[in-house]
Amino acid sequence: MRLEGQLVSLRAVEPDDLDLLYQWENNPALWHLSNTVEPYSKQVLKEFIKGAKMDIYITKQLRLMIHTKKYGAVGCIDLYDFDATNQRAGVGILIANEQYRGKGFASESLEILCNYGFSILRLNQLYCSINANNQASIHLFTKLGFVQTGNKQQWNRTRSGYVDELFFQLIAH
Repeated sequence: MRLEGQLVSLRAVEPDDLDLLYQWENNPALWHLSNTVEPYSKQVLKEFIKGAKMDIYITKQLRLMIHTKKYGAVGCIDLYDFDATNQRAGVGILIANEQYRGKGFASESLEILCNYGFSILRLNQLYCSINANNQASIHLFTKLGFVQTGNKQQWNRTRSGYVDELFFQLIAH
């Protein structure tokens, strides 16, 4: 199976991605998406890249770079908390720069990852948690068939107060 669509291809993280990951992971404007509260060192990211070569059954996670022919790497998409016993994994996605959002890159990347998760990894379900005020992500995931199944009230603290965290699932057909 090729992890490729019309707009994007998903590829493994490479050592050459270090500076890009360093920039994304250390951008405080993006920290609310992953509950990050402190910067990452280049050494920590080098170790992450080295570990990314390991099997998802060992690391319980998989990060793939979202790559376009025209712009190069524009973001990343993750499977996390991979649970082989219960055949499920969480999904996270980032299109790092606003200029690349709204072009279909996230949608196609998520579709490719879902197909990979269900057909190759034989998962029964994928899930994600999204802040209730993140309408773009809610639209993205629901457009691809994810259904909201939960609401954690006042779950995440933001600069403007607390926001609910919504839980979405996509069950294999």
